[in-house]
Amino acid sequence: MASKIAYQGEPGANSNIACQQMFPDMESVPCASFEDAFELVSSGEAELAMIPIENSIAGRVADIHILLPQSNLQIVGEYFLPIHFDLLGIPGSTIEAATEVHSHIHALGQCRKLIREHGLKPVIAGDTAGSAREVAEWNDPRKLSLAPPLAAQIYGLDVLASGVEDDPSNTTRFVVLARETALPAREELPGPAVTSFLFRVRNVPSALYKALGGFATNGVNMTRLESYMVGNEFAATMFMADVEGHPEDLPLKLALEELDFFTTEVRILGVYPAADYRAAAATA
Repeated sequence: MASKIAYQGEPGANSNIACQQMFPDMESVPCASFEDAFELVSSGEAELAMIPIENSIAGRVADIHILLPQSNLQIVGEYFLPIHFDLLGIPGSTIEAATEVHSHIHALGQCRKLIREHGLKPVIAGDTAGSAREVAEWNDPRKLSLAPPLAAQIYGLDVLASGVEDDPSNTTRFVVLARETALPAREELPGPAVTSFLFRVRNVPSALYKALGGFATNGVNMTRLESYMVGNEFAATMFMADVEGHPEDLPLKLALEELDFFTTEVRILGVYPAADYRAAAATA
């Protein structure tokens, strides 16, 4: 029996595509919510979960910065997926006869040019692939879907236009989650590594500036830094960060030691191999 990897969304979603591309030998298991995907891994029903964490256009994915720290999972990998959308309709349908286009709100926002050009009414759906399934079920030539290319194959739809996204460089970064275990030693990750962690600064002036100073002085590249509020008050702020390197690398080791001095909490969420996409993007 094949190992399982969970993802949020319906078959044909971008998360499904990321699972197939990174782990072609694993069985991809769709989940209705991120919480369900997390639970499948926590319970042992799935070995891994593929979770989107940020998009180059839309920014961070809502809820993940809350769910991940509360889970008993850790990040063990990452994957960058170029996001492409096709305009799909039932067999025999045409763009000229269509009046509506259905998709996730982010997909609609990322394909504005096509929607305006053809005078289509955008209708928000819960999921890109889900909108393709609904269009197939409705069997109405006036209703189209904006969905990833895989959805056309799964739901038997015609591709009326391909690659209709406004920005072809649009990319989503996914993290691969597994149940918590000991962090890999440096010798287990001989190549470029990424360390993800969260921290809470002390409530003193310039606390964040001082906390981050160690990364600058030790030459550690921080590729992501996000803040979010903790609880119902506006008094405590958590930060989630990604840096290049392994905690056993001397520059990062020194930076984390300095960070610890100016914070009340530091928690490493994962240490994992850097995706090849990072090196390619750095030289582009």
